Amino acid sequence: MTTPAQPSAGPATGPALDRLHSALRQVSGARMAATVAALAGEAFAGRRVGSAGGAAARAWLVQQLDDAGAAVTFEAFAVPHVPEVYTPPVVHWSDGDAEQRLTFGRDVAVHLASADQPLVRRGGLAVTGVGDPAGRWLVVPAGMTLFDAYGDAHGALGLLIGRGVDADGWHYTMLAGPNPGPLPILTLDTATHAAVHHAATVGAGWLSGNTPIRRLDAPAANIHGRWRTAGGGPELLLTAHYDGVGDHPGLRQPAAADNGSGVAVVLEAARILAGTLPESVGLSVALLDGEEAGALGSARHAGQLRASGAAPLVVNVDGAGHLHEAAAVEAGGPAHALLAALDQAGRHTGLPLVAGPVASDNRRYAAAGLAAIGIGAGMAGYHSPADTPDRVEMATLTAVTRLVVATGLLVSAAPATVSSLIGDRR
Repeated sequence: MTTPAQPSAGPATGPALDRLHSALRQVSGARMAATVAALAGEAFAGRRVGSAGGAAARAWLVQQLDDAGAAVTFEAFAVPHVPEVYTPPVVHWSDGDAEQRLTFGRDVAVHLASADQPLVRRGGLAVTGVGDPAGRWLVVPAGMTLFDAYGDAHGALGLLIGRGVDADGWHYTMLAGPNPGPLPILTLDTATHAAVHHAATVGAGWLSGNTPIRRLDAPAANIHGRWRTAGGGPELLLTAHYDGVGDHPGLRQPAAADNGSGVAVVLEAARILAGTLPESVGLSVALLDGEEAGALGSARHAGQLRASGAAPLVVNVDGAGHLHEAAAVEAGGPAHALLAALDQAGRHTGLPLVAGPVASDNRRYAAAGLAAIGIGAGMAGYHSPADTPDRVEMATLTAVTRLVVATGLLVSAAPATVSSLIGDRR
């Protein structure tokens, strides 16, 4: 189901409705596009948790919140065992006739479960489970688990696993995943994996490569901005993670849509709501670190809110880069009233909504028992060098921000009276 692209006669009437329309006119797509471009810039180097670029982005965001009139604090915490490819792997292979060097990020990447092996090692090719593995690079057939591959890999130089690439031909970069195993592991794009598998099957060819990957304990910090505490009304908390997967050596990964766009939406919505919400309504922002490493920043913050007895209404934005047909919405916790207000906001702003997974920080708040909604609208170039500012649509930034602003104002105007239709189809 999508909400119809038309206004509805909801609880906001008279001055409340005038306030809503006035607030929606203040949304600036150009201002948000500038925010995305800044966050995706070289100075912030992909904003990987624990990196100098991440720290520089944090300082910049603190200044943005301060300029918007928020009281700003930040809380440091540690993220253990963050994987880092510290130099590009050097990988060549031959089918017995021609030799080819594989391009890092396109043809080949380092698997998260790989052991750290900086030395380039050359050996013949074999298929896992066939023949003597000693001194060879083993091609893991599609469908075989790592656990099974390890059982047939005694003495092997490493494992070669096939993995699909995105529409732009890039491997996805991930920070959350399995711990290091006993062997070097390279992932090959599916076409290269098929060619290497064929060479290994016929007993031809060789591969040389290394897996320079290490695990680091990384410093992280959440940024909190507060305009005011609730004075009898609801408490609204807007959240977005500001970290990205970070640049690889020689490979920029700007993290524009994921999640520079979400941060831009939250900053813009908070700036407008700070001057528009009734004084009885509390307003705060949490810009979260460590989402790409397992949503650790939101897990920490959600636990603190629960321990303190606070119960804000949480709206999390992860991705506002490219609106396809509708914005995805995922609700958790006691979110019925918040979800109904969001549904009504979609009607007022003309943005279609559809129930869909938003696997982000909203789930941590919901798991802590808070009313939480996640909003997502496109991840062009997800976790790759293709996630650039030019692919973040100003119209999508504007539409999602208008949705968030309208939701905040509708929640504050009166208890929601329109049942949410998200998930129905008509």
